[in-house]
Amino acid sequence: MRKALYFKFILAYLIFAFFGVFMIATFGATMIRNQIVQHEADSLYKEANRIANTYASDLYTNRAALDTVKQQLDFLDDYLMSDIWIINPSGLIVLDSSSPIEVENPVTVENFDSTVYAGNFYSVGNFFDFFEEDVLSVYSPITNGYKVQGYVFIHKPMAELQKLTDSMLNISYVLLGIFLLLSLIILIFFNEVVYKPLRKITTATEQYAEGNLHYEFTVDSADEMGYLAATLSYMASELAKSEDNQKKLVANVSHDFRSPLTSIKGYSEAMLDGTIPPEMHEKYLTILVNESERLIKLTNNLLTLNNLNIEGLVLDLTVFDINDVIRKTAATFEGNCREKKISLNLILTGETMPVKADLGKIQQVLYNLLDNAIKFSNRDSEIRISTTEKHGKVFVSVKDFGIGIPKESIGQVFDRFYKTDLSRGKDKKGTGLGLSITREIIRAHGENINVTSTEGEGSEFTFSLPVVYGKDTLLDDLVDDDE
Repeated sequence: MRKALYFKFILAYLIFAFFGVFMIATFGATMIRNQIVQHEADSLYKEANRIANTYASDLYTNRAALDTVKQQLDFLDDYLMSDIWIINPSGLIVLDSSSPIEVENPVTVENFDSTVYAGNFYSVGNFFDFFEEDVLSVYSPITNGYKVQGYVFIHKPMAELQKLTDSMLNISYVLLGIFLLLSLIILIFFNEVVYKPLRKITTATEQYAEGNLHYEFTVDSADEMGYLAATLSYMASELAKSEDNQKKLVANVSHDFRSPLTSIKGYSEAMLDGTIPPEMHEKYLTILVNESERLIKLTNNLLTLNNLNIEGLVLDLTVFDINDVIRKTAATFEGNCREKKISLNLILTGETMPVKADLGKIQQVLYNLLDNAIKFSNRDSEIRISTTEKHGKVFVSVKDFGIGIPKESIGQVFDRFYKTDLSRGKDKKGTGLGLSITREIIRAHGENINVTSTEGEGSEFTFSLPVVYGKDTLLDDLVDDDE
């Protein structure tokens, strides 16, 4: 099955070669023979017509002797390599260039009938059964005073014309052989350039269909076949990456669910069997509540991330003041900042900065970034939140001066469930989904979010939103929100 296409091309090549030889041997031979006969007949007719108007006419008008005409016909016989006759309407052969003059024993063509040549000046055959082999017979009438006195016939053996036909056929066969050789070269070229790469692609697709997405192959070609192979390879690598991410997702979800569930189950059993005394129940019930809240948060984040990944996510776009949203979101973290003695420094451009986005989701983005910054900031440090307008966009930055992100981990901080080794000791309740949700929300708006960080010095997350110019538009939307 895998070589069916290749064998089809081989079979097509052999069928083409067979029909090529067959066409030349049948239709080609007939066409060449007919063309040669027609050409030779035209040439001999001119000579027969010239003889009829000169030597034969002089013979019948007694202007030339029989011997003299015979000498001329013998000369033309050698030149034309054909028998030349002068024959009476009754079929009596007056002169024959291939035989001596027979006055006493004349030769007559039995059943001679000149009407057979009506409408034509040549025929192919044994000339009324006179010859033992086929000949080309061309004639021209000898006239005197509008009366036919006799005929000039020129006979050329068809065997001579067949030799010429065969030589032309041999040339045709040689040309066909050259053409088939070139076709074979093209077939070999096709095998190297098309079929072999196609086999590699087919093998790769079979491997991918069996689940081996890590199968690697290369097609060294800069044409569409190479582009197809590169695209297929890229698709497989993306699918493999997606599969790996899915496995990692399941492993991370299992791990993050198992830890709180183990705690809940362990502490519950310990309280039921009396291992934990009643006076300690309040402490461990608080732990159970915290672990339950962790499970709820993890579940909600998973649902949020899944909804954000649905293609065609509909955003509730409105015009609002991003500066005001930043102030309100920062206010919700005053208690956390006071506990860690962290100061929030807001550096905002202008009194108002109107943007068009989904207010609820942008609030979630700011909440996630601030919550992340506070978690990984050192005590007695600072967090800066700034807005900068440039080229029709506002860039919102959240910068902390905490533990920072290792250089090798910066490209992975937005991956689901990813936690750096430095964060594992600090982020006991984190799910590793906050930054993934943040990135998906910003991407859904058609914008970007970037991170810069230095280990031990802090991190800065910056995202962009489109600015809406026109004070009236902002005021109208703010009035509608108040109503």
